[in-house]
Amino acid sequence: MGRAPLPPGSPLSPGSAMPPIPGAGRGLPQQAQPKKDVPEQRTLVVGRGISVQGTVQDAERLVVEGTVESSMISAKELVVMPGGLFRGGVEVESAEIAGTVDGSLTARGGLTLRATGRLLGKAACRRLKVEDGGQITGQLEMLTDDSSANKPSVTAPAADKASEG
Repeated sequence: MGRAPLPPGSPLSPGSAMPPIPGAGRGLPQQAQPKKDVPEQRTLVVGRGISVQGTVQDAERLVVEGTVESSMISAKELVVMPGGLFRGGVEVESAEIAGTVDGSLTARGGLTLRATGRLLGKAACRRLKVEDGGQITGQLEMLTDDSSANKPSVTAPAADKASEG
């Protein structure tokens, strides 16, 4: 029941049970270390194939990979991944849409619509970035610093930007 002797030059010491881990002793890998300058956000991730209906409270960041249906959600950040669907109303600081948003979206800061993103309904934002292929169908309002409601809005046609060209 004894252990076989170690071959000459083995990285194992005679009393150890496991080989040494490369990089051990130099700290955690860069991606695993907690960021000290960014406060931890309360994040709700609705995974692929999952459907959620109702009210979401106290989530600072909402990541939608599946389906979310809600009358009104207020958060700091909304991320809709490719294949994700958000249906209803949402008010956030910033939004990144690579899936579909169907309803009312207000981004008090920036709104980024990725090439795979679709925005259907009514949207308002201060800054807008649309990648080639992103679709906006409905009403779009650009917010200003005074955020007065009587500013003109832009109505986007139901055309897909990817089909131009």
